[in-house]
Amino acid sequence: MKKIQFNKNSIVRRYLFLMGVFIGAFLLLAGILLYSFNELNEEYTSKNSQLEKKERLLQGMEEAFIKAFMDVRGYFAYDTEGLKENALKQEPVVIDYMNQLAEMEDGYKDKVFLEQVEDFREYYFIETLPVTLEEHEKGNFEAVKATANGGATKKVEAIMEDINDYNETINHQIDANFDELKKIQSYVQIVFVAFVLVFLIVLLRITRLMFSEIARPLAGFAAAANEIAYGREAVIEVEKDRNDELGVLSIAFNRMLEGIQENEQNLLAQNEELVAQQDELHAQQLELQEALEFVKNNEQKLSSRNELINKLANSLDKQEVLESAVLNMCPIIGAEKGIIAFIEDSTYASYGISPGGVKQFRENLLFSGVIDRLKMERKPFAMKRQAVEEEKGFHTDKLLSFDLYIPIFLSGKKLIAVMAFSRYDAPFDVRLMEEYEAMAKNVGIAMEKINIYQASEEARRLNQEILDTIQEGIQLVNTEGEILQVNKKFCELFGCPEKLQDLTGCSWTEWNVLLKDTIEEADDFINFLKSEVASQEKYPSNEVQFIYRNKEGKVFKVYCEGLFDGSTKLGTIFVHRNITKEFEVDRIKSEFVSTVSHELRTPLASILGFTELMLNRELKLDRQKKYLSTIHDEAGRLTDLINDFLDIQRMESGKQEYEKKQLAVLPIIKKVIEFQKVQSEKHELALKFLGGHDIVIGDAGKLEQALTNLIHNAIKYSPEGGKVGVVVFEKDGRVNIEIQDEGLGIPPEAIDRLFEKFYRVDNSDRRAIGGTGLGLAIVKEIIQDHGGEIRVKSQFGKGSTFTISLPVSDCKTDLA
Repeated sequence: MKKIQFNKNSIVRRYLFLMGVFIGAFLLLAGILLYSFNELNEEYTSKNSQLEKKERLLQGMEEAFIKAFMDVRGYFAYDTEGLKENALKQEPVVIDYMNQLAEMEDGYKDKVFLEQVEDFREYYFIETLPVTLEEHEKGNFEAVKATANGGATKKVEAIMEDINDYNETINHQIDANFDELKKIQSYVQIVFVAFVLVFLIVLLRITRLMFSEIARPLAGFAAAANEIAYGREAVIEVEKDRNDELGVLSIAFNRMLEGIQENEQNLLAQNEELVAQQDELHAQQLELQEALEFVKNNEQKLSSRNELINKLANSLDKQEVLESAVLNMCPIIGAEKGIIAFIEDSTYASYGISPGGVKQFRENLLFSGVIDRLKMERKPFAMKRQAVEEEKGFHTDKLLSFDLYIPIFLSGKKLIAVMAFSRYDAPFDVRLMEEYEAMAKNVGIAMEKINIYQASEEARRLNQEILDTIQEGIQLVNTEGEILQVNKKFCELFGCPEKLQDLTGCSWTEWNVLLKDTIEEADDFINFLKSEVASQEKYPSNEVQFIYRNKEGKVFKVYCEGLFDGSTKLGTIFVHRNITKEFEVDRIKSEFVSTVSHELRTPLASILGFTELMLNRELKLDRQKKYLSTIHDEAGRLTDLINDFLDIQRMESGKQEYEKKQLAVLPIIKKVIEFQKVQSEKHELALKFLGGHDIVIGDAGKLEQALTNLIHNAIKYSPEGGKVGVVVFEKDGRVNIEIQDEGLGIPPEAIDRLFEKFYRVDNSDRRAIGGTGLGLAIVKEIIQDHGGEIRVKSQFGKGSTFTISLPVSDCKTDLA
């Protein structure tokens, strides 16, 4: 037994006292250091502020002198009164800066500098500048130069050098103050570090003393506790008047030891009782584990059953339903593997069976008698057999396999599939056969639902394909304006052919947004649709239709019909028909009538007018010849117009005949140019042949007609005259003929329609130029019938170039 002695003073109280003294001393000395450091900073800041202010004042004074010098020189150079006044205004500025510097005078150097500035100010602004300005105003420029050369310039340079020297002196003072502050700060930092190190050493010493005083008694407690742990007695004796923390702890320790000894016997008795209870609890635990395993198995079966029912009820995918059925029925009936196979097709789903096993099962199914038995008994049956080698795995002894076959009937009549399951541990419970049969009926009902869905889906797809073949946009909406069905053409009309499924189910609001994005003046069309959707009239008296134009310029006619079931309206069918071509034909007809009327009226009016003159008046012979010549020309215009109509009609009907043979195009071009030269004296027509071959297979008359039209157009649409060039060259086995003019040119938006029948560019510059709009259409037909092509390039307002490209004939002629 070991006795441990302790001091009587409170450990906490002593430690708090020592730490309080230590912290107080630390804070006091730290405060003194911080105060000293702050005083140094304030002193340095005050000095530097004074010096920086001097530096700013000095810079302002220097700028005032420089401004005065520069303004005086500018005045001498340009005689600008404003510069003179600005120069004189700088003297008060300099005086103000000098007064401020005088207030901050702090030594002999400051005084000397201010005297130098004052002397220069009096010399420059009072003695020299007024005299020089007066001489300059009198025009005595030599006196001005003499003043400058006589020492004024040197004094200006001297005062500027004095200002710079003084400024440099101030900068040196600022740098010296900064270096002195850095030096003092370094001393303060060293003192502070030393102070911290001293206090850390003191704190370490105090802590060590306290821990040494506490560690020895605690070692005694540890030794006593170790004695008690080994079952030996241990006593910690404490002085009676001991009132510190360790004294209280020793008393509590002795009381605890007494309590432990008193309760030891009770604990031994309770331990024996607990052992007996443990044995009883272990037996109950085994029972609970068995019950829990049973509940888990039932829970797993219930989960599989719920998943199976959910798939059967919600899925319309045949393969998914079959896979779910075999996967979930295996744990429900306790099978290791299973398969569902259809009798009349190759559809199946399996679990735990290899592809070879599936193939074998399907081959043996028709000849094993299983199908005949299921058809006859119309209920599940189980059978026992010896497992084959492939099923034994690592088993070497005899192994039995128990098989369960369950029929699946369609509508309770026709056997469509067989479910087969196997397990090896025990036979299937025959008491659950009715449950297995009920699950098979659910699978059959699901298969029947899927068959009905597939049939309806096939009918829907067929109806959709039929609608998609219709070349008009079909749209079915319900009474709320929601789209129920559309065809592909409808989607194409609204620029979204790939979103056929997205439009189905589109609400009235969404539909309106689509219409506003694609249709011009959509509000009128939307009102029409809204009216027809809300209409309850089953047999309208008049055909209901509406014509609109989309933003691409295409024209559509919509007619609709209500869809009724008896007297109840189910929806409305809208048919969108593209009538752009018909609309364009009507427009072209109107333009054609207008053009033909104009083109016929002009020559006929001339013929009638001159004929009446010749019939009703006695005319001189030369006047008669002139009138007859005019009548002949106008009759020629009528003939050409009628020939154009007949040519375009024959070409469109395929009845145009060509007398094609090998010919050279250069002679034809020369002939056309010579003829056109006679028709116009304002134009310069030129032919340029770049070499190669010009032999083609063609009809000379038709090629001449095409070239005449193009060259005549080049002349006609160059009303101000200019050059019309024809360039001929061979390239890549084709003869290329370019007709170039410097006329009105063609707007870019009109080029794509340039070769349409009756099309003419709508432009005020062209209204005075006649024509039917058939010439270029005829040219294109002629060139294409000769295996060639025609292209056009134009710059509006600068001219056009038409290019004809014809294949070169195999027979090459020397054109030299």
